[in-house]
Amino acid sequence: MSGLPAKIAQVPVDGRQSQTALAVARGTMRLLLSHGFCCVSELPLPSGRRADLVALDGAGEVWIVEIKSSVADFRADQKWQDYRLHCDRLFFATTLDVPCEIFPRDTGLIVADAFGAQIVCEAPPHRLPAPTRKTMMLRFAQCAALRLQSLIDPAGPYGDGM
Repeated sequence: MSGLPAKIAQVPVDGRQSQTALAVARGTMRLLLSHGFCCVSELPLPSGRRADLVALDGAGEVWIVEIKSSVADFRADQKWQDYRLHCDRLFFATTLDVPCEIFPRDTGLIVADAFGAQIVCEAPPHRLPAPTRKTMMLRFAQCAALRLQSLIDPAGPYGDGM
């Protein structure tokens, strides 16, 4: 990565996530990278929701991973069902401390820590319609590009929309 500003390696934390959720996200992103996926965290979706992780592979497959750091976190949040409209596969990611049986059987499950993760249950596929796939790929690309631009030029006019 020579030639790129050192600041790119220091992505700022937005403060919404607990330390546990950040650790699960980090380990999950490492796992997804090993499966050929690039990730964007906290991606705003066309529905107005915000996905914890959106992963995109070279073939254009889109996965969404909803991170749950505790049983209470899972029980307090039922908006995850809307994410299915924006991905080919929907996963939950959690820690070893959260019982796996609380998660819905029609989603995938990833168990993670800050250093890695494992897919415990594969997510069933539900292929996106082509227009939705295009929208998600453009949203992913624009978000990633704007985040890089804002790291290179922190005083620029990028706002916090993505």
